[in-house]
Amino acid sequence: MSSTEMIRLEPREIALLRGGPRAAVTVAVVALHLRGAVEAGRPGTMRVSEAGDADAGQPPPSLPPPEGLEKAVLESLHEPAGLRKLAKRPDVRLAVALMRVGLAEAGLLRYPLLGPTRAARRHVRDLRERHPLPASRRGMTEHDKLLAVALHGEAALRALVPRFALRAGLTGRAEVADKGLLRHSPRGGTGGAAYSCGGGDGGSD
Repeated sequence: MSSTEMIRLEPREIALLRGGPRAAVTVAVVALHLRGAVEAGRPGTMRVSEAGDADAGQPPPSLPPPEGLEKAVLESLHEPAGLRKLAKRPDVRLAVALMRVGLAEAGLLRYPLLGPTRAARRHVRDLRERHPLPASRRGMTEHDKLLAVALHGEAALRALVPRFALRAGLTGRAEVADKGLLRHSPRGGTGGAAYSCGGGDGGSD
């Protein structure tokens, strides 16, 4: 296709163009969490939720079964893992590779290194301008939330699913340093001031 305006991209595909495989896996994890299929495990890890375990890792019956990257992530999380380890598991890597093939065929990733094309970068930039970081999750659909995470990364995770993101290791931790100051752990992705685990609208995630 000659124009990205003709391509309807899924949030996980937008995340892959913006931030690479780990960003795409993050969107898949959040999608499964919003559907009740994935929860935080030990600090810095994720796992299939107890409800998901009881039903062979599937989301509630009212929701469609996961496909593609989400399916690979869900199946891989029967063995709990942090984001880095999860992104390296064979089934997840294969699902990401298949996504890359489709995006390359659409002219959004260039061969042979599969980095985003100029048109893809422009498309993601335009989407960020049209969909700024939400101040609150109130009234947002699941797709809206996933799109925000795809476009804005950790900032959206902190705004929309703060407790889960912190416990699962998707966002950096704030640690107490000497002299009562706050600092971020080396894992922190975006830096900045300390933040609260509470959501912008006071709800849980």
